[in-house]
Amino acid sequence: QDGGASTSRKWLLEAATKMAAYEKRRAAAAPAPAPSSGLAEAAGAADGGLESEAEFLLRAGVTAMVREALLKVLEARPEEPVSFLADYFERLVLSSPGAAGDASAEQPGPSQRLARALWYVRLAHHSHRTAFDSNAGAAYEVLGTGGRRRKAGVDGRLYSELLRRICQHGGAPAEAAAALLGRVRCRDHEAVPFDVFRYGVLTCFVLLEFAAKAEALFAVLDGGRGAADGRLCQAVLRALEEALGTGHVPLPGRYLQAGSKLGPDRLALAMDRALQEKKLGASMSREEFLKKATALFVAKVKPVE
Repeated sequence: QDGGASTSRKWLLEAATKMAAYEKRRAAAAPAPAPSSGLAEAAGAADGGLESEAEFLLRAGVTAMVREALLKVLEARPEEPVSFLADYFERLVLSSPGAAGDASAEQPGPSQRLARALWYVRLAHHSHRTAFDSNAGAAYEVLGTGGRRRKAGVDGRLYSELLRRICQHGGAPAEAAAALLGRVRCRDHEAVPFDVFRYGVLTCFVLLEFAAKAEALFAVLDGGRGAADGRLCQAVLRALEEALGTGHVPLPGRYLQAGSKLGPDRLALAMDRALQEKKLGASMSREEFLKKATALFVAKVKPVE
């Protein structure tokens, strides 16, 4: 992916250069405009003569602006490129010198930095490792921007708040999110290294995906009734626990490995055995199932030391 991004940058630069040269040649070969009078003649004199489209784009900085936006798309590789570009240009306008008056010279506050960092880490799915790591690095740099009264670097307070916002915006169960943050957060005054920062951010996103998968499993179990057979739920939970407990790689990598070990055949076999039990099980609600499932995940997360 890094080689492809480098090739794309080279192609974009060559294409922009060729486009500008072509437009200049076309403008030079075009016949001179007929003489005019009045307001049009005055406007032409004020501008120093008519300019070609390419010259206007270069003078206004549009060519460089669009090229930079395309390079950002290639670097971030967002899941929704159009939304990314819309947000990119909106933030570009808001951060322009005339957008905020005299306050624009000051460093952005913690709330602004947190919002921008959250935007970065949500651009690409965590399975796209190169893009995700690049965006996590950008978020780390944004949070580490020093203001007038603080040194550059990410402290535990901003790091923990970012993790909380990731879980909140992702709709993670509140109890599971609180338990997870208790394992991966740092003290407010501590300096957070990038590897710890990346681990915490990645683990939060994996929790969100795990909770979504667990909710999808329960939707199959309850059949739209709002409650499912307790025997089936316990069988699925045992299968989840066994899948998370296998392998020798640390979380969140273990979760990705568990997905291949938790196939439909294995789940079907576990539920079939549960139904063969003679004793009847009480029903289980969606909230209880998600609580138990996410607790299994959080219990496997290695605490940050």
